[in-house]
Amino acid sequence: MSALSQIRKINKRMPTLLPGIILLLILVIPPTLGRPFLDLELTQISSSRINIPPGAEYPLGTQSEGRDMLTILILGTGATLKIGLIAGAIGLAVGAILGMISGYFGGFIDKTISAIVDSFITIPPLAILILIAAATKTMSIEGMGIIVALTAWMQPTRIIRSQMLSMKERNYIRLAKLSDMGSIKIIFTEILPNLIPFLAAAFVNGVSTAILSSIGLEVLGLGSQQTLSLGMTIYYANYYSAMWRGIWWWWLPPVIVIVLIFIALFLISLSLDEIGNPKFNRL
Repeated sequence: MSALSQIRKINKRMPTLLPGIILLLILVIPPTLGRPFLDLELTQISSSRINIPPGAEYPLGTQSEGRDMLTILILGTGATLKIGLIAGAIGLAVGAILGMISGYFGGFIDKTISAIVDSFITIPPLAILILIAAATKTMSIEGMGIIVALTAWMQPTRIIRSQMLSMKERNYIRLAKLSDMGSIKIIFTEILPNLIPFLAAAFVNGVSTAILSSIGLEVLGLGSQQTLSLGMTIYYANYYSAMWRGIWWWWLPPVIVIVLIFIALFLISLSLDEIGNPKFNRL
């Protein structure tokens, strides 16, 4: 079967996957591959004239500090996606480990982990993040990702635990136990491969949630003042009252990019859920 036929077959089974990936690539490629071609001096204060509307010289105009909005938008998109990837990866790793241990071994271990998760999940995540971010003197992209990851592990833990409770009762797992296969080996060789669709969906959802959380912190002014991200761009636009002054090219482009990021991640997550969730499985 040709590659084109394979793509058509996948697209027929998961019609939202390909549009989501294409849209995400459109957003990822400029900050990933375009950085060497950008004039980073345009992100410095007073590098250009202030509040210039979009035109031939500055396609997205400049803001009140004299920075080029197109350069800020490209770099900010990369920074925001990086925060989401860091937080999503850490949250998924911690959640997957705790969820697999809790669901497989059960008993006291399961009750302890479940109690911890239930205790933390009742606290509004944004409140925890605000307290931690406010207490942090210096902030970087990596630091923001780690802070957001502190609340990104609870949902994956619950999802993976529920899947483990179901999978460990299946016949091939019982057969593996009867053959004296070790618990760790059963988890990683027999169960983990079947959890990949759930892990992939949980990762995409975790990235989306982490991006939303980081933007929430940054809009409140709790992000890195030196980092060019979409959230900090909106914060400064609000700080300088760009909306009320009619400087729409300062706040509208980052909002549009954020919406497109969430749409792309939602489309991908929807397809992954169709694979992992038996109720929607059409394979």
